[in-house]
Formats: sequence, structure tokens, C-alpha cells
Amino acid sequence: MANEKTLDDLFLETLKDIYYAEKQILKNLPKMAKAAQSDKLKAGFEQHAEETEGQIERLEQIFEMIGKAPRGKTCDAILGILEEGKEIMSDFKGAPALDAGLTAAAQAVEHYEIARYGTLKTWAQQLGMNDAVKLLDQTLSEEIATDKKLTQVAEASVNQKAA
Repeated sequence: MANEKTLDDLFLETLKDIYYAEKQILKNLPKMAKAAQSDKLKAGFEQHAEETEGQIERLEQIFEMIGKAPRGKTCDAILGILEEGKEIMSDFKGAPALDAGLTAAAQAVEHYEIARYGTLKTWAQQLGMNDAVKLLDQTLSEEIATDKKLTQVAEASVNQKAA
């Protein structure tokens, strides 16, 4: 058992995964904002881009805490989710259902992030990384709030317009 992997190793690999994912999300949010027809949805994407910058900074703080350089690791899951969003933007451009599709795509991203941050927070607790737990919890709370806002936009307007 020369190369026994530990929870520390898993934490680092998952941290690299979400770091890469957040950078990809940050690149895609302006495109989603530009494509959105609803002013409320457009504003939400723009606000989340600002929030995402802060989330990336928090991840960089956690890398620093564990003595590692901030480095991403290709996350095929987020690439697939973002690709679906691009397909919606292309296939539904100008259609009444575009915003409903963009909202659904954004929620798929949020759910991925919620899963990742929840896991990282739990592992950080197990590993006694109390400062990292606080940072991860702050981001997790933001992701949950964004998901709720997307649900409200969907239910209040974009789904009706799509129908």
C-alpha cells in the first residue's frame, strides 16, 4: 500500500475540481446574461458573476491555508452542464422558451456547486479545517440562495412566457 490516498488527498482533488468549475462558470455567465431576454434573469446572471469572483477568491484562500498553489483540474461534469446551456442558447435563440431553458441550465450548475461545496464543507469539518469550513459555508449559502432566486424567476415569469 505504497500510495494510500487519504481524505486530505480527496479534499484537494475536489477543491481543484470546483476551482476549475468556478472559472468556467465565470466565463459563461456573461454569455448567459447576454442571451437572456428577461431583465430580471439578465441581472441575476450579472450579479452571480460578481458573486462567483468572490467564491474563486475564497477557494484561493483555502488553497493557501493548506499550502497548495491554486490550480484547477479539468471538470468534465461542469463542461457537460455548460455545454447543455450553450445548446439551449443556440437552439432556442429568440424563442419564448429561451429564458426557461437558461434558468434550468443555470439551476443544473447551481445544483452541481451545491453538491461540491456541501461535500467539501463536510470533509473540511472532518479534517479540522475550521477556517475552510467557514469559507465553504459562506459559498454554499450563496449557491443555495442563487438556486432559490432562479426558482422564483422561473415560477414568477419565464415558465409562463415559455408556455
